[in-house]
Amino acid sequence: MKAEEIRALSPEELDERVAELEEELFRLRIQNQTGQLENPLRIRAARRDLARCKTIRNEAARQGA
Repeated sequence: MKAEEIRALSPEELDERVAELEEELFRLRIQNQTGQLENPLRIRAARRDLARCKTIRNEAARQGA
């Protein structure tokens, strides 16, 4: 997901997206530990998407305060 797409989300949608990405990252890590993960690069992509979402959420919070 690109930063432009993330910035277009409302604060509620952004919070939902962060929760979804955290859950996805958890599942990917479990799959990796059990040897069921086919593409380990998905972990990297999920981590980066999560970081983008959190960064944009924090930027919006600072601008609102």
